[in-house]
Amino acid sequence: MGSKHASPGSRRGPLSIFVVLGLCCFFYLLGAWQKSGFGKGDSIAFEVSKQTDCKIVEDLNFEPRHNDVGIIEPSVPKAKIFKSCDVKFKDYTPCQEQDRAMKFPRENMIYRERHCPPEEEKLRCLIPAPEGYKTPFPWPKSRDYVHYANVPFKSLTVEKAVQNWVQYQGDVFKFPGGGTMFPQGADAYIDELASVIPIADGSVRTALDTGCGVASWGAYLLKRNVLAMSFAPRDNHEAQVQFALERGVPAIIGVLGTIRLPYPSRSFDMSQCSRCLIPWTANNGMYLMEVDRVLRPGGYWILSGPPINWKTYYKTWKRSKEDVQAEQKKIEEIAESLCWEKKYEKGDMAIWKKKVNTKSCRRKSLNVCQVDDADDVWYKEMEACVTPLPEVTSATEVAGGELKKFPARLYAVPPRIANGLVPGVTTESYEEDNKLWKKHVNAYKRINKLIGTSRYRNVMDMNAGLGGFAAALESRKSWVMNVVPTIAENTLGVVYERGLIGIYHDWCEGFSTYPRTYDFIHGNGVFSLYENKCELEDILLEMDRILRPEGAVLLRDEVDVLNKVKKIASGMRWDIKLLDHEDGPLVPEKIMVAFKQYWVASKGNSTSNDER
Repeated sequence: MGSKHASPGSRRGPLSIFVVLGLCCFFYLLGAWQKSGFGKGDSIAFEVSKQTDCKIVEDLNFEPRHNDVGIIEPSVPKAKIFKSCDVKFKDYTPCQEQDRAMKFPRENMIYRERHCPPEEEKLRCLIPAPEGYKTPFPWPKSRDYVHYANVPFKSLTVEKAVQNWVQYQGDVFKFPGGGTMFPQGADAYIDELASVIPIADGSVRTALDTGCGVASWGAYLLKRNVLAMSFAPRDNHEAQVQFALERGVPAIIGVLGTIRLPYPSRSFDMSQCSRCLIPWTANNGMYLMEVDRVLRPGGYWILSGPPINWKTYYKTWKRSKEDVQAEQKKIEEIAESLCWEKKYEKGDMAIWKKKVNTKSCRRKSLNVCQVDDADDVWYKEMEACVTPLPEVTSATEVAGGELKKFPARLYAVPPRIANGLVPGVTTESYEEDNKLWKKHVNAYKRINKLIGTSRYRNVMDMNAGLGGFAAALESRKSWVMNVVPTIAENTLGVVYERGLIGIYHDWCEGFSTYPRTYDFIHGNGVFSLYENKCELEDILLEMDRILRPEGAVLLRDEVDVLNKVKKIASGMRWDIKLLDHEDGPLVPEKIMVAFKQYWVASKGNSTSNDER
């Protein structure tokens, strides 16, 4: 039997139903209004989704603690799109441009030294490749052949025609391996050197070629497992260094002028001047003293060309007997004062050997350089003084430490580390660094299977540290330019003691090379290093300038820094991915991989008609 008192809920039923129906109608009408386009919600959401780079989240594959992606407001601007520079800049070298150089004195080659543009004159556009540009021939074919379209300059084929430097054949240049002082070819010239210098057994690994021409000496030393650092100025013989790099041979634009060479002391096992036209007796022998600074104790200096063999050639050189005889005598005196012992003179060639320490020679009184750090050379003026060698305890001890023969030298503990000369680096930490870089390079090869092949012949490490990356990559298929930034810990001496080559550089400035000279650029922590030092945009544009079309970039850095880098680089015609560290997504350090797209300059001067 039913109750005669109804429950409170039952009494309010019709009212609740009415309220619910009213709310439903209201929200239905509101939704229809927004959908009609008069509301703001959808347009804001569209703007946010349009401006958000969703690839960052997808590519990084972060764990949940990384999943919070900040909302990008509509006011945040898109990434800047960099236009192509005018076609006239296709061979632009920022710090060695001819127009700027001519404003400086010609004495002592000052005008051929580095003179970088001020901020307001920097080009902030992409340097175009010339029309018809092709991927260089793979090594070793590239040693002998270069596409004409890549370096379209014929002046050397005329000026050096009788010296067998380079020949023009159809759409390629051929490099027969000749040179001014080795008409029988570089191989025959090196064979003569090897009769005096122990090139074959690994004792000589690093070499310096001053005034290198097209670097045929360095090109033919490579098959003997000797790495030569070649340099020549940007002068009237167009593109010498550009030819060298196009051939796959290490080289930079440089000159012996008034500024010290950008290498540490005791770097090279061998140095040569093959008719390099450097006035060795000028400025009280200052240039020979600079060679002495970078020459390792026990190292060799080769001079072929004037004034050697002056009795035969003085008329050809249009000089008097007395003049050239006096020049050679002065060179002999300077060499003796540097503790160099003459080992050989025959025909056009003379060879000296530097003593292993100062105890083993009777040096005349010379001006000794008063410097706290002989490796602090960036923009430092050269002086006519002798760089002191490290002290020794006996006449047979090698100053600075004896090096093992290559390839054992590559992983042996470098003397600078063994002697505690690199702050914070011990034998143990050096060996751990080697293990770490072997691991990193193995991971790189899984990311990009071309790493370690001849496709990436010319390689650069922008922040080389102890040279671990280059050591792990060591192969005759490629070579690495190990750059030690001037604001980083000075470790370049260690790099050379390992049998590798490199250079000091400040990445706030242009690098001393032509455009399109590197196949692969690696950078570990370089953008963290330069953050707040100069514009990251300028560093990236410089990387793009020296990177070949379809070349690769691999950067390792903190995720926040790489996100900034990626945003800038996304406007530079690079295809980019951000990847997790090889140890997994929880590691804050990430990897950015980029590939430069192929594009060339348009026929006109417009920056908007580029061919893709």
